Amino acid sequence: MFERSRKGEHALLIQPYASGRLDEGVTEEFSDLARSAGASIAALITARIDRPNPSTLIGSGKLDEVKAAADATGADLILVNFPLSPGQERNLEKFLERRVLDRTGLILDIFAQRARSHEGKLQVELAQLRHMATRLVRGWTHLERQRGGSIGLRGPGETQLETDRRLLQKRVEQLQKRLEKVEVQRTQMRRARVRSELPRVALVGYTNAGKSTLFNVLTGAEAYAADQLFATLDPTVRRIDLPGGAVVLADTVGFVRDLPHELVAAFRSTLSEAREADLLLHVIDAADPHREERIAQVDEVLQEIGAGDLPQMLVFNKIDRIEGAEPRHDQPDPGVDEGEAPSAGMGRERVWLSARDGVGIDLLKGALAQRLGFQRVRGELHLPANSARLRSRLHALGAVLAEDFEENGWRVTLDLALADAQRLASQAGGHPLEALLPKVEREEWQ
Repeated sequence: MFERSRKGEHALLIQPYASGRLDEGVTEEFSDLARSAGASIAALITARIDRPNPSTLIGSGKLDEVKAAADATGADLILVNFPLSPGQERNLEKFLERRVLDRTGLILDIFAQRARSHEGKLQVELAQLRHMATRLVRGWTHLERQRGGSIGLRGPGETQLETDRRLLQKRVEQLQKRLEKVEVQRTQMRRARVRSELPRVALVGYTNAGKSTLFNVLTGAEAYAADQLFATLDPTVRRIDLPGGAVVLADTVGFVRDLPHELVAAFRSTLSEAREADLLLHVIDAADPHREERIAQVDEVLQEIGAGDLPQMLVFNKIDRIEGAEPRHDQPDPGVDEGEAPSAGMGRERVWLSARDGVGIDLLKGALAQRLGFQRVRGELHLPANSARLRSRLHALGAVLAEDFEENGWRVTLDLALADAQRLASQAGGHPLEALLPKVEREEWQ
């Protein structure tokens, strides 16, 4: 037994790696995760592992090196960039006499600090409890044994460890029921947005790519943005006006390599903002030397949550960090299918900008308007008296520039987005808006 430190802010990092060269990007990201959790880094030790030790992951010689480094630096926390089994975690704590956290536990801790909304807190707690369920230890030795059988020797019926497991499972069930209610509310809100007939666009991307900064610039919102991993967890939804129309824009949680499955499962309802979008804006740090790898990792998570087949537009942010870089809009390369080169993004439309400096934002808005079919339809037509509902919808869209009463109806002058005109025409059975749509534009829309 040892007394765990209650501080846990001075951390020693262990970076295991297989045979071959150690990826510096992995080590740098792990250090950023530790700092994002509020830890100061005492030292970083790399450990080559050809065959993981089933009891401690790393060998005895490396264990002695870690223990000596922790004693010398005064580290009170050991962080391991690898998923540890419950047994490995307990054995490492016993030998090193310090609290040990693996990669999953570290990311869960960051999420617990960042969650602000009721739903986010419930999701994080659920993920933590599921992770903790495999790590309950026998700390109640005075209540551990079951006596049984003879008169006067019957025990309480279950050990304290079994009691802990039962209480934990009960709490998990309570959280699941609460999240189901929240999901019903979120679904109702999403249906209301669908009924508003506005296209839905979701910001996705690797954590710290600048999604929240871009969201604030586009919407004028004040979502929290900072230069740290997982700065924001809770999705924020706002309406933005584009040339020719409006869309609903959603900011979602950032992704990271090897995202723990507990978090993917817990945040599935939150990530549904991305899964049910009409278009994904995949935000990328243009100055990141590992950006192609980051694109592939985000695509992998999108596949896991069922959003891998949605259309994407790549937004290369932070060009202010690249000398001589200018904002530009690149069309998909001819002859390249969107699914052929996801790691390089060659088959997808690309916009280069700086959200921090506001450079290239108009390019992005124009690209979005063009991609979403925000072409304008202008003209004058007669609405018969039985088209009162259609007339009301046109007024609600702000599409009526002028209106005169005529016999058996109205003469209206309209200016509305082609997407709205096509949608209303289909709902009205093709009359009378169908006559207003030019043949060329109808073919382009279809």
